Amino acid sequence: MHPFHLAFPVDNLKDARAFYGDLLGCPEGRSSDEWIDFNLFGHQIVAHLAHGEAQNDVHSDVDGKKVPVRHFGIVLSMPEWEAMADKLKKAGTQFVIEPYIRFKGEVGEQATMFFLDPSGNAIEFKAMAHPDRLFAK
Repeated sequence: MHPFHLAFPVDNLKDARAFYGDLLGCPEGRSSDEWIDFNLFGHQIVAHLAHGEAQNDVHSDVDGKKVPVRHFGIVLSMPEWEAMADKLKKAGTQFVIEPYIRFKGEVGEQATMFFLDPSGNAIEFKAMAHPDRLFAK
């Protein structure tokens, strides 16, 4: 798989470094006074300093929950997802959508959770019950 690249806005690089680096465990790559590269499970995400650009108030109904339309994340293995959910809960993370299993019994059954970074960017971490069905209809 080719690494994915995503650039996104943050209000404060120190807060981004603590959240993505310390809490989520993303190793830091290159950085400047305006941006920081992070390794999100082999994918390059770049936090760019852009005050007020991360506002996220549009939602879509998915499985009876209000999912932030603009979000990004990663598909983990189920054990990795469970470990991350435990870590985030222990850290006192305020979830937009608490960790749970959605589409239970369907082709797309998955564990999911949504939370915000300090700037308000929505993040989803998920794990497929059957990873080979990630794109199944």
